[in-house]
Amino acid sequence: MARGITESDVHTAADAIVAAGERPTVERIRAHLGTGSPNTVTRWLESWWQGLGRRLNMHQTQLAVPDAPEAVARAAGQWWAIALEAAKSSLEAGLSVERAALQADRDALLKAREALDAEAVRVRSDCETALAARRLAEAQSTELARLVTRLEAQVKELLGQRDAAGTREAEVEASRQALEHRFQSFQVSVDSERQELLQHIRAVEERANAEIDRTRLEMKDLKAQLKDLRQIHAAAEKAARKLLDQAKAESKEVQRELELQRSRAVTAESRLGQLQEVSDAVEAAIRRAETSRGQSRGRGEGGLTPKKRSKIASGK
Repeated sequence: MARGITESDVHTAADAIVAAGERPTVERIRAHLGTGSPNTVTRWLESWWQGLGRRLNMHQTQLAVPDAPEAVARAAGQWWAIALEAAKSSLEAGLSVERAALQADRDALLKAREALDAEAVRVRSDCETALAARRLAEAQSTELARLVTRLEAQVKELLGQRDAAGTREAEVEASRQALEHRFQSFQVSVDSERQELLQHIRAVEERANAEIDRTRLEMKDLKAQLKDLRQIHAAAEKAARKLLDQAKAESKEVQRELELQRSRAVTAESRLGQLQEVSDAVEAAIRRAETSRGQSRGRGEGGLTPKKRSKIASGK
């Protein structure tokens, strides 16, 4: 409600508008006064309409001519009553229109206010949702940063394991080459001993054939020697095969260890490429990395035994 607007101000403004030949309305009165809320002006304008008939009667009484003939006074009163009735009807019609317009304005204002209230509720809800989303995003960002740090540490660890695997692979390769060299040397030695043994057998057989007529006892001794030599040859061949099989088994075991280390190196490089894909699969990647690390330790313990490594190092 506007301050400083009184009923007298509104009535005076309405009288001035009527005197100017116009019908008093809320907007005209507000324009005339230069201020005033529509509700206040409407209320005082209604009181102005309500007191209009009484003021007109008072004005009629003041305009009565005391010395006029009775017929003239009666006719003047009738004309005045007709004029008042017409003015009253016109004013009431205008007032009805103003009231309808005012009611429409009120309804529009109420609807606008309801719309604004609904919009305020929606905006408030959107703000709360946005704040919740922001808090969630901040929490997720913090968690992702923690996971990235954790993954970086695991990647460094895997890189160290890969480097260690590369070093071990080189060592295993050197051991394998040494074993192959030893095997080749042993095979040459066995072949040489076989040739010498065969030559010795031939010599013995030749001597035995030459001396067979000389004495059967010497023949028997030679046959015994030949049998012993054959047993020695068989034992040597058996030992050679056993050593060869052992060398092949150790070579296969070394090859399996090499393949395992290569697989770990490939797995580590693959996980380096997956570091950028930290989304919903981050926890799964962590579990796979932990599982892979556990399996790697298990396989590492099932590799070459200390006894075998000592055997390879000593060249036996």
